[in-house]
Amino acid sequence: MTKPHHAVPGRSDEWFTPPEIFEAMAVQFDLDPCQPEEGREFLSVPTHRYYTAQQDGLTASWDGFVWLNPPFGGRNGVVPWLRKFMAHGNGVCLVNALTSSGWFHDWAPSAEAILFPRGKTKFVRPDGSRGASPANGIALLACGAKGAQALRNAQSNGLGMCLSGMKTIAPKSNFSPAPPYPTGRNPANMTKAAGSGEPGGLLTNS
Repeated sequence: MTKPHHAVPGRSDEWFTPPEIFEAMAVQFDLDPCQPEEGREFLSVPTHRYYTAQQDGLTASWDGFVWLNPPFGGRNGVVPWLRKFMAHGNGVCLVNALTSSGWFHDWAPSAEAILFPRGKTKFVRPDGSRGASPANGIALLACGAKGAQALRNAQSNGLGMCLSGMKTIAPKSNFSPAPPYPTGRNPANMTKAAGSGEPGGLLTNS
């Protein structure tokens, strides 16, 4: 199940992951905590168990290898689901590829691997028809060795580009702000720069 970031008023915001994504990953999941109540005959998630809204997958316990296509629900609606997914640490999660969003920068570095499918993914409607090309692309985030292997499988099967080793990037909170760059409008900085021995009196990084 997914609720697109840019939902259209008056239309269903239920969109199902197309089967080619699962075919490319070539894995079996233990749990899907975000399955819909209706249109289930058009689902293609290869999972042993699932939760619907009635079981509230966000508060229910998770175990095993998880497939997560969360309800996006507003600007940061995906964040509580990402928090639980990363804490669980075993599965694959589908998100909007909003790479300039704060939540993407906060959570994507915690993934073992990320796959960006080639082109726009056309999702399945609850009536089984295919939607049009969406406004945004998607990204698949993997946690754990099995999730990372699933994304490597998907790349090998032509779904898209897989990046791995993402956990080598430090969390945003560990970054220190860069020192101010000297300009002609700041005499104090220019005084320091003038004594640095650099051409033009500007400080440079080593």
